[in-house]
Amino acid sequence: MRPDGPAGDLVGRLGEQVSALVREELALARTEMVEKGKRAGTGAGMLGGAGVLALYGVSTLLLTVGALLALVWPAWLAALVVVVVVFAVAGVAAILGRRQVREAVPPVPEAAMASTGRDVDAVRSAVGEGRRR
Repeated sequence: MRPDGPAGDLVGRLGEQVSALVREELALARTEMVEKGKRAGTGAGMLGGAGVLALYGVSTLLLTVGALLALVWPAWLAALVVVVVVFAVAGVAAILGRRQVREAVPPVPEAAMASTGRDVDAVRSAVGEGRRR
């Protein structure tokens, strides 16, 4: 078929190409959403892990380190120091997990949207060139 064939042929080819392009963009968007979902799951898991570590850490470290520090300081001061350290570690883990979740949410298919924008621009410029002929 010639590029400057009958208008009906050109419109038919355009419809097929646009349909294929839309299918490809949807596939790209789906792939991107799955990837972001996995990242959100990882971040949420890290947040959950931080909570569990905070609970176990409080009981274990309060007992062990608190007992050791109680040999040097009053028992109340030793317990307070241990509590502050355990919660500081839990806070760092929570901040890292939160950062992972923020990077994944909102799950917008950014690459697919950018690609679609480039495709629209290419079609517009091609249509503009066709009108100038």
